[in-house]
Amino acid sequence: MSGHPDPGTWLLERIDAREQTLTNQAEQTRAQVDELTALLRHLDQDIEHLKITRKTMLALAEEPDPAPAPALPDHPAYQQILTILTDTGQPMRARDLCLALDLPLVRKNVENTRAKLKRLVSLGILTETEPGLFTQPRP
Repeated sequence: MSGHPDPGTWLLERIDAREQTLTNQAEQTRAQVDELTALLRHLDQDIEHLKITRKTMLALAEEPDPAPAPALPDHPAYQQILTILTDTGQPMRARDLCLALDLPLVRKNVENTRAKLKRLVSLGILTETEPGLFTQPRP
């Protein structure tokens, strides 16, 4: 024999080598496709989240601004009045508030308390359910 392998065996070995190379390339390509598919799924999810965020922001931008909470006047008597009304949970008259505040029942005190109550009504902090009867608005 000369040193050359049988042509049939040589061709089969070449085919086997080529098949193995192509099989390896196919496996690598499948792995890349799997990675790219996962990346694509992640990107699509991020895009969807951004769309939802945009939609929410646009909806919020169309809503009217909530009215700012009215500022309570600085004098401590206003806070005392609100505390008493909160504690009792009932509408009260200026005279009843004077008693609750331990103020003498004199015209000056009742009128000053009534003026404070009226101011709280004008600020939207209290409501006057009937003339002279004051309460906190119901939510």
